[in-house]
Amino acid sequence: MFRRSNRELMLEVLLTDGPMHRAELARRANVSRTTASIVVTELLERGLVVETDESAENADGRAKESLVVNPAAALIVGMDFTFDRVWVHIGDLGWNEVGSEGATVDIGLSWLDRIDVAMEILHKLLAERGLEPSLILGAGIGVPGPVDRATGHVGVSLPGQPWSHVHAAEEFQRRLGVPVWIENSTRLEAIAEARWGAGQGVDTLLYVCLSSGIGSGLIVNGRPFSGAVGAAGELGHVSVDINGPACACGNRGCLVLSAGIPAVLNALRPHLGPDAVIGDVLSRCAAGDRACAGVLADVGQVAGQVLAGLCNLLNPGRIVVGGELAAAGDVLLDPMRAAIRRYALSLVRDVDVVPSGLDLGVRAGAVGGVALVHGDTANLVAMLAN
Repeated sequence: MFRRSNRELMLEVLLTDGPMHRAELARRANVSRTTASIVVTELLERGLVVETDESAENADGRAKESLVVNPAAALIVGMDFTFDRVWVHIGDLGWNEVGSEGATVDIGLSWLDRIDVAMEILHKLLAERGLEPSLILGAGIGVPGPVDRATGHVGVSLPGQPWSHVHAAEEFQRRLGVPVWIENSTRLEAIAEARWGAGQGVDTLLYVCLSSGIGSGLIVNGRPFSGAVGAAGELGHVSVDINGPACACGNRGCLVLSAGIPAVLNALRPHLGPDAVIGDVLSRCAAGDRACAGVLADVGQVAGQVLAGLCNLLNPGRIVVGGELAAAGDVLLDPMRAAIRRYALSLVRDVDVVPSGLDLGVRAGAVGGVALVHGDTANLVAMLAN
């Protein structure tokens, strides 16, 4: 037990602060140099740690040979699911991309069939790289809708949601045979933006996804905030008109009814025709179509009113806007910024509002799934050390 405790402690130090020389590792892990030498020898023999030429300075300023957790010792998988897409991302312990690929699926496909698609992609990626599934240490999974922390079931966020009331973690654990972290897809996108995208370097980040649904993710000091039961971030079901149309959630006048993709398409079908898709709206807007630009500006304005309230409540350091509608750029973002300045308190109204810096939704969510597992350092180290 003593040896295992030291092993986990030293692995955690290397994961969070490496590369590092042996003497510095012993100091930070608060163990003797003799103990550190014994544990390091074991970790080197197991292939969990490797020596590197990457510089790590000691207290005397001299750079010496360093130790680092072996990036290839294990794999972490991220998967993300939206209404019509599945994405799988594989990373190593050094935060490097090993493989990433997605697929489009029919919106009527069942949740079990969606997992089948993801597993096919995963095994294809592994086989192409000559990697064994046994290398997978854990998986971070994104699903649309809130995940109840008490029951593990996925809640209802939009009509026709294939994951509603499903205990997704159980099925993923059965398929993958490793520990699984289940999270709301938008929150995973927020994690990815904070780590690699437009939210880098921000202590309090608010990510907003404008898509078929409207969700948000709050990152505080690098950690996602999920709320008491896991339902934080359901921005689309904030009412903007208490006398507005009924929403499937039971509320009236929800933001998603006026600012989600279906609302945008409904408003523009008399102009674009019944078969228009959001790509048509965005391309026509970019070409100067005033009707499309006007509807997208309305989306920005109404979403900005809601975000103004969140600025008063949360005081984010930056708001990152993602999802398909964010591709409209300043046509949507400028009215959003103006609404925030108009309705938020003076101290917080000049918050930076920027577009997403990463790929569209589902891929970012899968990348965020890998980051979610990486962020749970204590459990990651315990699995790695066993």
